[in-house]
Amino acid sequence: MTAPDGSMESLYPFLYSGAVDLDSVLAEVRRSTVEKAEEIADLRRTVAERDGERIAACAQAMAEAFARGARLFAFGNGGSSTDAQDVAALFLRPGGAFRPLPAFALTADVAVVTALANDVGFEVVFARQLAASGRAGDIALGLSTSGNSRNLIAAFEEADRRGMITVGLAGYYGGQMAELGTIDHLFVVPSSSVHRIQEAQTTVYHALWELTQAALTATSATSGSRR
Repeated sequence: MTAPDGSMESLYPFLYSGAVDLDSVLAEVRRSTVEKAEEIADLRRTVAERDGERIAACAQAMAEAFARGARLFAFGNGGSSTDAQDVAALFLRPGGAFRPLPAFALTADVAVVTALANDVGFEVVFARQLAASGRAGDIALGLSTSGNSRNLIAAFEEADRRGMITVGLAGYYGGQMAELGTIDHLFVVPSSSVHRIQEAQTTVYHALWELTQAALTATSATSGSRR
């Protein structure tokens, strides 16, 4: 078996080693699976230990913003656009007894995204939407594995101009998102693997959602006891 390019072979060399020994392949698959699971577990643990208090502080700020009537706008490119839509769905339609919160994915309206990309330029597809719909006190949450996506940088710059709360999730060393210096809450997953970065980012925004819900519940309980 020959890999069409080097990418798959580098990830799964045991599939391209010539003669196939099923037992050996299965053993290598198990080893590879365990190795990847341990890698993401270690990475999530690192992020939790390093940024746990900051994640909690971000969630508290988001809860206070939602209590004042804020809306959340999520955005990203490629796989991160799917994560942005997951963020919006998680906050808007959490299910169970959890409180639904106003959240929107700027990647969801294909007509708007393609019109802006075609008529103005792809780097403004998120910034123009924030300019049209965002207001002071709203939340802008952007996801990128590299931290260098120009349309995310433009969106964060627009959000900052409008007085929005900004939350960024990046990988590697944070890229241009870390250099901006104006993102209120920036969480960088210290990895060079896109897969591991996105897995850890999923954990971060789920933690943000859970902690935001908990903070809102605590605020409601405190307000109720004062009546």
